[in-house]
Amino acid sequence: MSFVGTGAGERGASAFVVGDEDTGRRLDQFLAAALGGELSRSRIQALIEAGQVAIDGHAALSPKRKVAAGETIALQVPEPEAPDPTPENIALDILFEDEHLVVLDKPAGLVVHPGPGNWTGTLVNALLFHCGDTLSGIGGVKRPGIVHRLDKDTSGVMVVAKNDAAHRSLAAQFAAHGQDGRMERAYQAVVWGIPSRPNGTIEAALGRSNSDRTKRTVVPEGRPDARHAVTHFEVLERFGVEGANASLIACILETGRTHQIRVHLSHIGHPLIGDDVYGAHFRTKSRKLGEVGADVEAFGRQALHAYRLAFEHPATGEAMEFETELPADMEELVESLRRLG
Repeated sequence: MSFVGTGAGERGASAFVVGDEDTGRRLDQFLAAALGGELSRSRIQALIEAGQVAIDGHAALSPKRKVAAGETIALQVPEPEAPDPTPENIALDILFEDEHLVVLDKPAGLVVHPGPGNWTGTLVNALLFHCGDTLSGIGGVKRPGIVHRLDKDTSGVMVVAKNDAAHRSLAAQFAAHGQDGRMERAYQAVVWGIPSRPNGTIEAALGRSNSDRTKRTVVPEGRPDARHAVTHFEVLERFGVEGANASLIACILETGRTHQIRVHLSHIGHPLIGDDVYGAHFRTKSRKLGEVGADVEAFGRQALHAYRLAFEHPATGEAMEFETELPADMEELVESLRRLG
């Protein structure tokens, strides 16, 4: 195989001559290898079916078509389409950015992706404005590649891809749940009560709640929708006395299920302060905290912050590590709880 065109990459025209060693390969496989992983197989297949690939000047409409030595394969990648969400000038706390990705500290209250009830004012809207033309397109659309999410009311470190190659690499790292040593996600949470052990592991499968389909709950491993979930925790600080106490804990995710930390901590009897979905029944405990109780009662979100994210840079292979302090509202909550002794 030899490259004979110009503009190789995620947009523009590229042309390759098939070598003897590639004779008999599927067209989509040949192009995926020729482009060095810059485009996903599914993206290449879509381009072929859209008539953007020609063999010796004739449109090739089937990804399964076998290539032969000496044929010239031309690929035209159109400019990314305009995104459906509207770019919005929303302030972001950027921790790191290059042509492949952006790392930021998401504030509580910011929804990650547009959806029913939140079509504007989201992180995606903000990134479309902030990144502008540096987005080379995810799946042919000029948009940021969201590879993981934080709940609206969870703050903390997030990484977002700017192109297909970075998106695939980061998605693979998240899918591996850190088991290959490339990624680590750690959170800090303020919870009701004090765990009986200074550290431990919660291993309990999660599935949809039968009473509320928007919620998750611990389910038997054998249930069809059960998803294996593991959370490691460590108690960092204890507040109060028996019957009127709370604690600051760190959690490291071995898996990344929806609402995992919130459900797991509620499952062991220590739901997050401020979590009205998985810890509403603990709200009355604030009355036992004296003057501090008013501060706890006024805390308006689940007390959860993604303080650490480590991953392998998708282009350079460099180990990237980012940590942030507790946001002001959680720091004020912790300071108030310290008055309990």
